[in-house]
Amino acid sequence: MSDTIRPDTIVLVHGLWMTPRSWEDWVTYFEAKGFTVLAPAYPGFEIEVEALRENPDIIAKLTVPETVAHLASVIESVPTPPIIMGHSFGGTLTQLLLARGLGAAAVVIDSAPTEGVRVNPLSQAKSLFPALKNPANRHRAVGFTPEEFHYAFTNTLSEEESRKVWDRYAIAAPGHWVWEYGLFANFKPGHQDTWVDYSADRAPLLFIGGEKDHIMPPSVNKSNAKHYNKSPAITEYYEFEGRDHWTCGAPGWEAVADHALAWALEHATSARGSAAS
Repeated sequence: MSDTIRPDTIVLVHGLWMTPRSWEDWVTYFEAKGFTVLAPAYPGFEIEVEALRENPDIIAKLTVPETVAHLASVIESVPTPPIIMGHSFGGTLTQLLLARGLGAAAVVIDSAPTEGVRVNPLSQAKSLFPALKNPANRHRAVGFTPEEFHYAFTNTLSEEESRKVWDRYAIAAPGHWVWEYGLFANFKPGHQDTWVDYSADRAPLLFIGGEKDHIMPPSVNKSNAKHYNKSPAITEYYEFEGRDHWTCGAPGWEAVADHALAWALEHATSARGSAAS
């Protein structure tokens, strides 16, 4: 296309139970390649991991619309439409941002689903059970124990390696996000905050799945991608063998980053799409 402009900025959207610190290696990796890299926090997640662990209540009442609006303001401040990459629930948020016509191209990695994806593997239910086992958790910020984190996020690592990841990165997450947009989202009447128009045009989108991911298995990502079959926009799926949910930080993460960036640059366009928010 004659109006294609090579993006010079990458926006990294973190997932639940994480902060922007989870992208620290990707930030330096992409900056070394000449890109401006932004890793915005959800509102309230700006403080350090250690402080959030001490007082998780400050994020308990955060909503998805507030978060999308904040991330959209960051993206809209970038002169040239950027590449957006989102991990886990950051993948859901990335899809919602694309639905607003934002971004030149996007990659979602081990993405949590948008509304309408009804695939719920057993490993996903087991991973989310710590947040779902008590209805009172809907009103709290809920975290994983090191053992629960090892199953849900880092199941290809040793217990010792997983504990190091938990120590540096893991925080609590708004429990109502898991309740509202997790296993029960499709049983509620009307559209939820994670609904998108799957038939609308928008920037190109790549789903990356991890073969060994427990909390967002490949079947979830494949189903999410297939929901866009009626969209004129490019939607593709790619799977990495042997990788778990911590694929953006586990050994070999550079291959994931390289694949995501190469795909996004190949498909990026300056057009912001016609999808409505």
